Amino acid sequence: MLDNKTILITGGTGSFGKQFVKTILARYQPKKVIIYSRDELKQYEMAQIFDAPQMRYFIGDVRDQPRLRQAMDGVDHVIHAAALKHVPVAEYNPIECIKTNIYGAENVIQAAIAAEVEQVIALSTDKAANPINLYGATKLASDKLFVAANNIVGARRTRFSVVRYGNVVGSRGSVIPFFQKLLKQGATELPITDERMTRFWITLQNGVDFVIRNFARMHGGEIFIPKIPSATILDLAKAIAPDLPLKIIGIRPGEKLHETMCPGDDSHLTLEFHDHFVIKPAISFTLQVDYQKNRLGEIGVPVSGGFEYSSGTNPEFLDVAAIRALIAQGREH
Repeated sequence: MLDNKTILITGGTGSFGKQFVKTILARYQPKKVIIYSRDELKQYEMAQIFDAPQMRYFIGDVRDQPRLRQAMDGVDHVIHAAALKHVPVAEYNPIECIKTNIYGAENVIQAAIAAEVEQVIALSTDKAANPINLYGATKLASDKLFVAANNIVGARRTRFSVVRYGNVVGSRGSVIPFFQKLLKQGATELPITDERMTRFWITLQNGVDFVIRNFARMHGGEIFIPKIPSATILDLAKAIAPDLPLKIIGIRPGEKLHETMCPGDDSHLTLEFHDHFVIKPAISFTLQVDYQKNRLGEIGVPVSGGFEYSSGTNPEFLDVAAIRALIAQGREH
């Protein structure tokens, strides 16, 4: 599917971008893979690892639409991974989060349409569902922009979809490497925000595989959500440091006890497939699409009224042994 294609990843020096590049270079023969990001040091370091002849490294910011348009010339597929993602940082620097996550999303959309990119997938987050923090609110706005973009493409080929998933095992800024770092530093206790807290978890490789699969599935306008397990913060702490006592420090600014990926208010738009959910667009498009059957021929069924996919009520929970196995799996990649 990605053979002889040109792919651009915004924010491509992050955890997702590196794993995505590693995966597609191993599985496909892409024409070009363009890393678009603003940090020259991270690009330099990544280029030492990924120096295949297909690789291109573009310095640029998603806030800069002309540079995005230049970078997207001749591109077939775009993954929009660039974002300001740290919840407390966004609370203290709201306008910077808005500029990158909302204005940046609109710039990606306009550049992709102008360049007649074939497919765009924007990476979202569970925090975009029923958001209570600024980061989640900006990603909800971004999701809405990408969904609605399918209405403004006219006769051009560009289609936009969104992939939403939970915490990534081992990604920068996640609680797992934070706990592991404290352990290496000889910590005598682990800080826990709230012992009732739960989160969705996915490995980086599973996230990459899900995005690649959705390029083949998408009509345009869908929000794709994988079925993934939950874990409690207590079990997570026990899996990493079973002998350390815990210190309850309270919920951080803008943090939830549980995360939701399919809100109950969207249940009338939600379809369940064998390994994922799809939230259909709330608006009608000029191009009529049957979202119950994706482009791979997979069939989805409507969920019941009021259905909610939440980390707190998820039917699949990881125990301590399963968390350790998931962490080990994440390290393998």
